[in-house]
Amino acid sequence: MASPATPEKVSDVFRLGIDVGGTNTDAVILDAADQVVASAKSPTTADVTTGIVNALQAVLTASQLPSTAIRYAMLGTTHCTNAIVTRRGLSSVGVIRLGAPATRAVEPLITWPADLRQMVCPQAFILHGGHEYNGEPLATLDPREIRAAAQQLKGRVRAVAVTGVFSPVNSEHELRARDILQEELGDDMPVSLSGEIGSVSLLERENATVLNAALIAVARTAIEGFEQAIRQLHIPATLFLGQNDGSLMSVDYALRYPIFTIASGPANSIRGAAYLSQLRDAIVIDIGGTTTDIGILQKGFPRESALAVEIGGVRTNFRMPDLVSIGLGGGSRVHQTDEIRVGPDSVGYRLTEEAKVFGGQQLTATDLAVATGRIQLGDPGQVQALPKRVVEAGLAYISRSLEDNIDRMKLSANPVPVVAVGGGSILFPEQLRGVSMIIRPPHYEVANAIGVAIAQVSGTIDRVFALDTMSRAQALAEAERLARGRACVAGADAASVELLDLEEIPLAYLPGNAVRIKAKAAGTLKL
Repeated sequence: MASPATPEKVSDVFRLGIDVGGTNTDAVILDAADQVVASAKSPTTADVTTGIVNALQAVLTASQLPSTAIRYAMLGTTHCTNAIVTRRGLSSVGVIRLGAPATRAVEPLITWPADLRQMVCPQAFILHGGHEYNGEPLATLDPREIRAAAQQLKGRVRAVAVTGVFSPVNSEHELRARDILQEELGDDMPVSLSGEIGSVSLLERENATVLNAALIAVARTAIEGFEQAIRQLHIPATLFLGQNDGSLMSVDYALRYPIFTIASGPANSIRGAAYLSQLRDAIVIDIGGTTTDIGILQKGFPRESALAVEIGGVRTNFRMPDLVSIGLGGGSRVHQTDEIRVGPDSVGYRLTEEAKVFGGQQLTATDLAVATGRIQLGDPGQVQALPKRVVEAGLAYISRSLEDNIDRMKLSANPVPVVAVGGGSILFPEQLRGVSMIIRPPHYEVANAIGVAIAQVSGTIDRVFALDTMSRAQALAEAERLARGRACVAGADAASVELLDLEEIPLAYLPGNAVRIKAKAAGTLKL
C-alpha cells in the first residue's frame, strides 16, 4: 500500500480505480501524474455493492484524502459476465433479423442453449431488408412488417435487437428499423443494432447483439449501485467503465453497449501490467483467487482474439481479448488423490474463512505458498505439519499448468518475458520453462484496478469496403475516421485521439474487389 498523500497534493485531480473480481474487490487512488497514492483490497460480497463500499472506505482511509478530492471513478465489473453465466437478471429481448427471404433457412439463436434462449427470446422475426457485401440492398425494407412485429412485441419485451445482413457495411436499414420500433414502442425502449457491436459474420453478430440487449438492465443496475456507493461516501466523481479492449467508456456508452464490459477485468490487468512494468510486448499472467487469466500484451494493449468467442454457451464475434483462463488461484482447493491436483474448484471470497492458514479446514493453493515461505499470511503454524511431498507436488502442478498455458499463447518457441500480477501471483515460481524473465512489478496485487484507472478511451470498427466504389486509400481513411469518431463518442478528447491499429484483410471469397478493414483509435479521457 502506498504512503498517504501529503496535504499539498489535495488540490490535484485524483482518480479512483475499482475492479470487482470473483474473490476480491480492488481499489486504487492515483494522482494527476498516475502515481499510486493508496491501494486496498476487500472481499467481494454476494451483493457486490457492499464489497465496493468496503474497498472504497479502506482506500480513502489509507490515502488520508478527503472524499471530495476524487473527481473521476473508473469501474471494472463482472456483472454482465456473471449475469450470462448464471442466467440471472437478463431482460427479455425481441429479435428482429433484416434478411428475408435469403436467411430464412437458419432461425435466429438456433445454436443457443435451450434454457438461455427460452429466458431471453419470447419471439423472433425474419423480415425483409439487409444489404449485399458492397452495400447494395439485398431486399427492400418494409416498414409495415416492422410495425406489425413491434405490435406483437409490445408489453412482452424490455429491449429489442436488430440484425441486418452486412449491416457493418451499410447500416441504413438497421437505423430505419430502430426509428420505427421506437415510434411504436416508445423512445425509452432500448434497441441494439448489430452493426455497432459485432463484425461481419451474421449469426455470431446477431448472438452478440441479442446478448447486448439482454444486458442493458443488468448494466443499469450495476452502474446505479456503484453511483450509490460513491454518493454514500460523498465522492463527487464522474463515472467511467472499463471495456474489454483495455480502454474506458462513458456511462451513457456503457448503457448502450454493456456487452463490451465482458472480460474487462483481464483486459484491465493487462493494461495495468503494461503501465507498471513499462513493457509494451509481453505475456501477462493475472492470478486471482479463483482463476488465472493469461493474455498477450501487444503495443501496450491486449491482443484481440481472432476467433469467435463463446460466452455462456453462445458463440459471438464481437471484439474480445485473446485469453486463456484456467481454474487456478489463491483459493483453489488442493486435491490429495493418487496425483496431487490444484483446482479448478475454489473457495473464492471465502478464502479468509476456509483456508487452513486462517483456521479453516480446506487445503488451498495459498496454504502451499505460506508453507514454503513465499508469503507471510494468516497463521503459518497451521500448515507446518503439511507433508513435504504434498507441498512440492502441489506447487509443481501449478508450475506445469502455467508453463503449458504460456506455450499455448506464444507465437514462437523463443523465451518471452512474463509480467505476473494479481493477488494470487504469490503462487508464481522463481523460474518457468520458455520464459526469459518473470517480472512482479510494484503494486502487482492491484494491477487490474490500476489498469482501469489509467486507461485511455478507444473506438474500433470492423467493416467490409467494396473497392469498386472507392479507392483503397479512401477506404483506409474512412475506417480511420470511423474509429476516431467512435473513440470521441465513448468519451475521448478529440485532440488526443491517435490511430493505434489499421488492419487490411482481402476477401477473396466475395465477388468484386472487397476488403475487410479493422481500425482502432484511442485518446486520453476528456476531463
